[in-house]
Amino acid sequence: MTHSEDVRKFLSSRRARITPEQAGLPVYGGNRRVTGLRREEVAMLAGVSVDYYIRLERGNLSGASDSVIESLARALQLDDAETAHLFDLARAASVSPRARRKGSPRTVRPSVQRVIDSITSAPAWVRNDRGDVLASNELGRALYLDMMNDPVSPPNSARFTFLNPKAREFFVDWERSADDIVAVLRSAAGKNPYDKDLTDLIGELSTRSEEFLARWARHDVKYHRTGHKRLHHPVVGELDLSFEALELAADPGLRINVYTADPGSPSEDGLKMLATWLATLQADLR
Repeated sequence: MTHSEDVRKFLSSRRARITPEQAGLPVYGGNRRVTGLRREEVAMLAGVSVDYYIRLERGNLSGASDSVIESLARALQLDDAETAHLFDLARAASVSPRARRKGSPRTVRPSVQRVIDSITSAPAWVRNDRGDVLASNELGRALYLDMMNDPVSPPNSARFTFLNPKAREFFVDWERSADDIVAVLRSAAGKNPYDKDLTDLIGELSTRSEEFLARWARHDVKYHRTGHKRLHHPVVGELDLSFEALELAADPGLRINVYTADPGSPSEDGLKMLATWLATLQADLR
């Protein structure tokens, strides 16, 4: 899909989900042919001409000012992640395809590895924008056991989610996990449209997984900075964990994910059991 098609699909899909009532517009008669807003209604709400909005929705964001993008975001009632995505699409429209960006980071600095190794009571890992797991502490490797054993290196959360049958048992709410990872990849693609590693991954998943392809076509985007994960671990059973994603300011595109359990909860006991199992396994290997 070309950049202009990405823009067209994103804007038209956001327009289709908003009713006139939600936008505060009067509705006359019952013969509307669209379920969402018409183009002229979006143009009016954004304070631009109909011809100009049509040009934008056809994929031509080149030259659109920040104020126009902000007006569009308000008219389409975009959330923070969607607004950032629209700005990313606008910036990409002014960048020559020849100006290829560097691929996703593939390594971490030794000091970053030491940081996550120092986290001994919680699983932690480092990932890049496309979901590659570049480093992990011992509990992190034990928590995502099946993903870390993937023969393709580095392990990738999207590839595991859609291509490994074990993921459906591991993620208690697989549908939500699948929605989330695709929305995160869509955000990354808007930010880094010429990242070959990322486009190769999207191409692989699109050809090998119809469920990925269907989600990719929705053009949903989101931030994945904090939340909950319900996991069914093959050794310790069900875990209900909170996660925080911490951006590494010195390494753009890299984040540390740390998983914790509520104090005194069965999931905290589960993490302790996981640590004990790991220590026993390491002792047996010595």
